[in-house]
Amino acid sequence: MSVKEGEEGMAGNANETEIEARSEERTDHGGSVFSMKRLLWDGGSVYDAWFSCASNQVAQVLLTLPYSFSQMGMASGVVLQIFYGIMGSWTAYVISVLYVEYRSRKEKENVSFKNHIIQWFEVLDGLLGPYWKAVGLAFNCTFLLFGSVIQLIACASNIYYINDKLDKRTWTYIFGACCATTAFIPSFENYRIWSFLGLGMTTYTAWYLTIAALLHGQVEGVTHSGPTKLVLYFTGATNILYTFGGHAVTVEIMHAMWKPRKFKYIYLLATVYVFTMTIPSAAAVYWAFGDQLLTHSNAFSLLPNSLWRDAAVILMLIHQFITFGYACTPLYFVWEKVVGMHDTKSICIRALARLPVVVPIWFLAIIFPFFGPINSAVGSLLVSFTVYIIPALAHMLTYRSAPSRQNAVEKPPRVLGGWKGAYVVNAFVVVWVLVVGFGLGGWASMTNFIKQVDTFGLFAKCYQCPPPSSSSSPPH
Repeated sequence: MSVKEGEEGMAGNANETEIEARSEERTDHGGSVFSMKRLLWDGGSVYDAWFSCASNQVAQVLLTLPYSFSQMGMASGVVLQIFYGIMGSWTAYVISVLYVEYRSRKEKENVSFKNHIIQWFEVLDGLLGPYWKAVGLAFNCTFLLFGSVIQLIACASNIYYINDKLDKRTWTYIFGACCATTAFIPSFENYRIWSFLGLGMTTYTAWYLTIAALLHGQVEGVTHSGPTKLVLYFTGATNILYTFGGHAVTVEIMHAMWKPRKFKYIYLLATVYVFTMTIPSAAAVYWAFGDQLLTHSNAFSLLPNSLWRDAAVILMLIHQFITFGYACTPLYFVWEKVVGMHDTKSICIRALARLPVVVPIWFLAIIFPFFGPINSAVGSLLVSFTVYIIPALAHMLTYRSAPSRQNAVEKPPRVLGGWKGAYVVNAFVVVWVLVVGFGLGGWASMTNFIKQVDTFGLFAKCYQCPPPSSSSSPPH
């Protein structure tokens, strides 16, 4: 047996020992292995990871993709969804490889993670040093902060189509308090039932949008003029970039798995399922309403009132609560580590320590209630670096030397041409996202975002609400 094989065997044994310890701990606290608590609460299987990835990848953005299609046209909308879906799957794979590499190296040093949840910035620190840790921490936390903000904005935007007696700002106050209860969910391992239900909710909503739009038919005089302006085109493109950039929580999902090395193709499989939701729904709604979507960033606003629509709105509200938890939980972990509460076993004490994280999210959702345009701004300025550029660069630098490639825990797929192919793909991702996503997308999305600020102002009380004389909803 070679030295390398011996080391890998030792690391694998250490990993299996830790997994067994975690399993015993769950059994001790939950009673029977098949107890209801474990069925609903303790999720660390490959299937749990798939549900988490698929559920987290598409939430409120499902309602803004028709808006993006109106900005860039049907053909570009479909092509870019597939393109960015594949690119996002690659960088999620890269993140998973770096996590396994980091954890393997630490386990060889007899480091235990039994009471510690590994995060992306710690992976960067262990593989590339403190400067990369600082960059990763800054981008990841800022992106997840605004990702949580977007979920609050979406909650207020959606509930308004069921009950318009309260303005959207007031609904933001209410849902901010509701979403704060996610502080009581310890980690991603405890989202088992939520991720399963969440995916069912988005699946219902996607097919409701598709079927309702087809049954409604095209509105009189419908036009499909997009793309007409570069600003609108790249704004729509960055919203799609944002759509398939939901893997900022990949490391935390992997750490919740019993066997993290099985993650590497899970995100790709989740993305394939997501395509079945995003492409038909966006295409159908754009076909039915065309250019009307340019001033209606939420697809619910154009569909007729019905019990089916109300059900979709309610299900999306529940799912946005879940997605808020997905985005905010890594922020909770960071804050726990800052205040020294990360290894505290009491759920209530940890929840109280986490609550200050929700306050800035609440405040920012009230300042920038621009449902739709804020997605593109976050996509170009934050998602581009957080889940595309930084992971690709980190992979290139981690394995830049021959010894590091030779001793790598996970080799690149042969179908891509091994290490040379992986380098070319990573270089393409960096250049494309830097120029198109961050450069052109940043210019377009910020131009559009500033336009919304000029039109509606900061702290807008009811963004894109109809005038009072026409605010009443049509009968069921």
